[in-house]
Amino acid sequence: MWASTDLKGLKEVSYFTLAAYFDTEGFKYLFFMIIMSLYILTVCANVLLIVIICMNRSLHEPMYLFLCSLFVNELYGSTGLFPFLLLQILSDIHTVSTSFCFLQIFCLYFYGSVEFTNLAVMSYDRYLAICYPLQYNTQMTSNKVAFLIAVIWLPPFVAVFVTTSLSASLQLCGNIINKVYCDNYSVIKLACYDTRVNNIYELIAASLTIPVPVSVIFYTYMKILKVCFSGSKQTRQKAVSTCTPHLASLINFSFGVFFEILQSRFDMSSVPNMLRIFLSLYFLTCQPLFNPVMYGLNMSKICFICKNLLLGSAEKCRSSNRFVQLE
Repeated sequence: MWASTDLKGLKEVSYFTLAAYFDTEGFKYLFFMIIMSLYILTVCANVLLIVIICMNRSLHEPMYLFLCSLFVNELYGSTGLFPFLLLQILSDIHTVSTSFCFLQIFCLYFYGSVEFTNLAVMSYDRYLAICYPLQYNTQMTSNKVAFLIAVIWLPPFVAVFVTTSLSASLQLCGNIINKVYCDNYSVIKLACYDTRVNNIYELIAASLTIPVPVSVIFYTYMKILKVCFSGSKQTRQKAVSTCTPHLASLINFSFGVFFEILQSRFDMSSVPNMLRIFLSLYFLTCQPLFNPVMYGLNMSKICFICKNLLLGSAEKCRSSNRFVQLE
């Protein structure tokens, strides 16, 4: 549906059509169940670790607080996509209102920006802990932790808000997006006139939210590796145990973002449609589950508490069954 025309005769777009969806015949309920299961697992895993970190005083340390921030972002990012995907899979008409589309653009871009910034702050925290262990407690104060958490969330919010506002102000000459969710660059390509301002700002915002955090991560890990090679076996073990999940998370997320940027900027028609859809969704669907599983299994304190919770629940069930049998 198109709204009334303006003075120049250009029509205002009131909805977008998501053209990447295709007829799945009888498989749409299977896809629905797979996505629903993935979403439930993601929510449960992230909520569990957030609650564990918040409820255990032994985990009220900078590293775990930054981890908690990361899990909150995974919860937020997955909620910005999964319910929308579930509705679209069951729907026969794949349209979305312009207001909701721009809201989704904001949510997903904000999620991606916070993810990179959060990983950069975590790498800085590990750099201080491994390279300056004696000064760590004096340098990583509670005020500094609060400041770094603000750095994780506030600059990406401002950058993405401005990006989304600029895109929402564009006069559009089309409403077809060749994706399964709303994408800012796809909307910009539908503009009726020159989008130089949008492109320049998006380039600046992208350079601040991706290359800057990644540069911080590379710098800190170069310093960490230098200390590891010249340090004791205990230092190397500490570095491996705390840095492995962080590096795995960074590589996993960077791969997904890289392909999404590649797909948005270049013609990928030679790539099978199903593969394009999977890879465009990868960093939004796999990362929110990958992080809690990776950190839950590799961080000894979190893993220990999770095992105690599970064993405690199993013991309660066994006790309850014995009591019922005695009755």
